[in-house]
Amino acid sequence: MDVEEKSINKEYYKLVLKYLKVIPMLIALCDVLNTISCFLGFDIEIFSFIGGISFLTLAFLYLVSYVFRFCIYHRMFLHYILINNIIGTLEYTVGIPVSMVTLITAWSAITGIFLFIILFYHRKIACLT
Repeated sequence: MDVEEKSINKEYYKLVLKYLKVIPMLIALCDVLNTISCFLGFDIEIFSFIGGISFLTLAFLYLVSYVFRFCIYHRMFLHYILINNIIGTLEYTVGIPVSMVTLITAWSAITGIFLFIILFYHRKIACLT
C-alpha cells in the first residue's frame, strides 16, 4: 500500500466511525416521529422506511458500539430503540391490555426518561473533555 491509499483508508475509517455514532440518533428520531404520528392517527411510512430497524440490525449496532468503544451516551440511543421495539413488537403480536391513553403516557414517560438520561450523559461527557 502506498501512502495515499493508507490516507484514504484512514479517512474512510473516520467517516465510518462518525456515521456509526450518528445512526442510532437518527433511528431514535425516526422512532419518536413515527410513534407520535401513529398516536395522532397518521401513518407516515417514510419514518419506518428510513428509521425502521430489526432486532438483528440493532444487535449489530450494539456489537459495533462495543468494538469501537463508544461511550454510554451513544449507547443510550440504542437502549431507547430496543425498548421501543420491544414494546412495539409486544403490542403488535400479542397486544398490551391497556388503554391508548395509558400506552401514550407510558411511551411519553419512557421517552422523557431517556431524553433526560441522554442529556445528562451528554453534559457529563462534555464536562470531562
